[in-house]
Amino acid sequence: RATPPHRPSATDSPPRGAVKKGHIMGQKVLVIGSGAREHAIAHALLRGDSVSEVTVASGNPGMELDGIRTTQINESNHAAFISFMQHNQYDWAFVGPEVPLIEGLVDDFAAAGIKAFGPNKAAAQIEGSKDFAKQLMARHNIPTAQYRTFDNLEDSVAYVREHGAPIVVKADGLAAGKGVTVAMDVDTAITALDDIFIDHRFGKAGAKVVIEDFLEGQEFSLMSFVRGTEFWPIAISQDHKRAYDNDEGPNTGGMGAYSPSQIGQDVIDTAIDTIVRPTVEAMAAEGTPFTGILYAGLIATADGPKVIEFNARFGDPETEVVLPKLTSDFGAAISAILDGGTPAFTWDSDNATLGVVLASNGYPVNVIKGAKIPSIPVDDASHVYYAGVSNSDQGLVASSGRVLLIETTAPDLNAAQDKVYAIIDKLDTEGMFYRHDIGAKALK
Repeated sequence: RATPPHRPSATDSPPRGAVKKGHIMGQKVLVIGSGAREHAIAHALLRGDSVSEVTVASGNPGMELDGIRTTQINESNHAAFISFMQHNQYDWAFVGPEVPLIEGLVDDFAAAGIKAFGPNKAAAQIEGSKDFAKQLMARHNIPTAQYRTFDNLEDSVAYVREHGAPIVVKADGLAAGKGVTVAMDVDTAITALDDIFIDHRFGKAGAKVVIEDFLEGQEFSLMSFVRGTEFWPIAISQDHKRAYDNDEGPNTGGMGAYSPSQIGQDVIDTAIDTIVRPTVEAMAAEGTPFTGILYAGLIATADGPKVIEFNARFGDPETEVVLPKLTSDFGAAISAILDGGTPAFTWDSDNATLGVVLASNGYPVNVIKGAKIPSIPVDDASHVYYAGVSNSDQGLVASSGRVLLIETTAPDLNAAQDKVYAIIDKLDTEGMFYRHDIGAKALK
């Protein structure tokens, strides 16, 4: 059975400080990925005593400000990862993004005798195919929205016209968090289907679509460390997917997050018992046991919590607000999971965390790169996690849609929100934009 979420005492919550340097006997860890999620993972690993060196591949130059090494290896070059691990005597790898997981990087590491934290290719299907996840949930009575899967435009449009709106249209495969359309009218749903089947906006990811009923309620993210049928839940959080204030504009990879979400413990306990536990047990029973981070994107409906989606890795930007709450040794816990031991996780339950993304103008549709990154003043209870930045003659500049996330920790959500916007509102953000209402719904 899984251990319940730990509720730490004040003694479990030392003040957050800078990354520790100069560890003597620590492990060397390779983190795969390049964004703010991987920055947060690497930063959390270096805060503990068990890890002395972290390299992120391919990383970004913003991470190097935290003493994190980077090396340029393409995330699809599995042979190069294996060679790097072997020649540099790295102890284990942490695979951050979904693409290398779904491409079987963990399988290739295992074949080479290298330990890696993350699901293998078969288990990663829970994110790689929404139809796979839906079928798994249907077989095991895991609560989720009613759905139909289609592989052509004609049948899917007919279903939408018959079913009516609101309705949700999802590309079956990976679409970088942008393949979901919550359509409040039929025309919007049909336009989404045209994008998928006629314009091929998502390529192979759009070979099939999952069309599901619209669910009403408050969304929240419940992530868990998993090894087979054992799991250890993480502090809950809430993401903000829409690009603009008041949840307007297109879906993005995420514009900010906060933790804890304003969801009652009874709902969380129900979600653990009716969703997380049966899902990991179902994966194991069907021959695809899961090791890694199982992300359950959930919604608290009038009929109880239901699954919106599963991911096979840490959410982004949720990672950047939950890992700062970790008060135990992150690397030691992951090592224990990989070695068959019992991990120890303790979390700061006394404070709230909130993070806001700065994104390049035009994101997520027509990204305009090159904005200059300002100097960002933060204290020991705040941090900047860099996502898409590169070096230039002018210093760091924006090189992708999501540029960075600024996270703050404070005694409550209101104070965390005030603190993070006090930092951001003073910055020169020319060429970038951000939402001004991260966490606002929880404060109403």
